[in-house]
Amino acid sequence: MIRSFRDTIPSIGENSYIDESAVVIGDVVIGENCSVWPLTVIRGDINKIRIGDKTNIQDGSVLHVTHRGDYSPDGAELHIGNEVTIGHKALLHGCRIGNQCLIGMGSIITDDATIEDKVIIGSGSLVPPGKVLESGYLYLGNPVTQKRTLTEREIEYLSYVAGHYVLLSRDYRG
Repeated sequence: MIRSFRDTIPSIGENSYIDESAVVIGDVVIGENCSVWPLTVIRGDINKIRIGDKTNIQDGSVLHVTHRGDYSPDGAELHIGNEVTIGHKALLHGCRIGNQCLIGMGSIITDDATIEDKVIIGSGSLVPPGKVLESGYLYLGNPVTQKRTLTEREIEYLSYVAGHYVLLSRDYRG
């Protein structure tokens, strides 16, 4: 379901698939060839959400933001780059995620955290507010810690899995 909020209607890019049970609200821009899977909520009601091309947001994920106010003058927008895979039941709140990242199932990424390009975050990890995850590494844990450098094969996999979801979403679009 795609819903406006305060006269702002989400913008969905060409060839993107939004499952009928997903909810996309307000100031949300989703790029081309993206997919948003069942029971996902993308709520841009109090700040903006921007999602790049060929990004997939898997089942049960929640994407939200922080409002502008006395305690957070700019609030916290949510920005996700290109070719990003967001695993099932991830929670992303007011953070920035670069290109070609994989966010593991059940991970939580909090306000003002920055995930640079080509990062893998293991399932169930917690990225605390304001934390910066450096490009080219695997991160795991609660709170998340840098574990090791990504292999070339893992880096190649980031584009591969994003491409897989582009193809899968075509089948769902019919």
